[in-house]
Amino acid sequence: MRIVVTGAAGFIGQMVVRALDALDTLMLDGAPRRIDAILATDIAAAPLAELARGRRVTALPGGLGDAGTLGRITAEAPDLVIHLAAVVSGQAEADWDLGQDVNLHGTLGLIAACRAMPVPPVVIFSSSVAVFSCADNDTITEETLPAPRSSYGTQKLMGELLVRDATRRGAIRGRSLRFPTIAVRPGAPNRAASGFASAIVREPLAGQGAALPVGRDLRLHLASPDRALAYTLHACGLAQDAIGVDTTLTLPGITVTVGEMIDTLGRVAGPEVAARITPAPDAAIAAIVASWPGEITCPRARALGFTPNTGFAELIEEHQARMTAAA
Repeated sequence: MRIVVTGAAGFIGQMVVRALDALDTLMLDGAPRRIDAILATDIAAAPLAELARGRRVTALPGGLGDAGTLGRITAEAPDLVIHLAAVVSGQAEADWDLGQDVNLHGTLGLIAACRAMPVPPVVIFSSSVAVFSCADNDTITEETLPAPRSSYGTQKLMGELLVRDATRRGAIRGRSLRFPTIAVRPGAPNRAASGFASAIVREPLAGQGAALPVGRDLRLHLASPDRALAYTLHACGLAQDAIGVDTTLTLPGITVTVGEMIDTLGRVAGPEVAARITPAPDAAIAAIVASWPGEITCPRARALGFTPNTGFAELIEEHQARMTAAA
């Protein structure tokens, strides 16, 4: 089996590539397959070069707007494409053209590349709960019709529909995953509107201050990076017949208020750590995330084997373990 991972230089992308490289076999569309080669592509060349130290990983620097990159992907004729390349929410809102180019046109180009392959590949499309909106951070269900209030959410919804239609036409075997907000992400802050969900844990644990742009009562639908990786690999293994015509899956997460996150951090790491968080209201960020659901019930995804984290303490402890291992 040959695999292509787009957005491989991102944090989750690197986790996916390394996890795949450590496996000998992977369940794909209901059957075990031996992994022969992994093609990792991204615009960031340096992380790709590091990934290419893996035993079966080849780096392909370049964006999905580049004909050469798409041509190489088509020539690879992968059995599995994991499409993670994206411009994050805050950046997509600030730069409409860039968000359209990467999040929409990049997905269109990748699907066109897949259409030219001799055998339709399994395609995992990374979507987001940002496709939803609701009044005042409400609870919704996976059956709630998407109605995004951000450019990022709109672009992700367009991608979901493209994957569904390409699957209907037999060009790919697609499944779109609406991920919860992922926390705690290590490294430098990015421009995602939800970035504070990681920053208010990551920075205080590192002895640094963290700005809190939203109120304590805001609820978030969360999953850890390890859970996001598990969700991705589990989705690869699902048989297409089990997914059916609705190729979009809203993934379960834990529901927690920002205040509960801070209080849990204080219990796990000490009150002096939680005290490093300082309120710094940001109306633009607050407006975006307040339109996201605070809780989503996901019986279909749970029935297909997707299981959320046990609680917010688990997210903190996973991050602490990752930082200890990296030290």
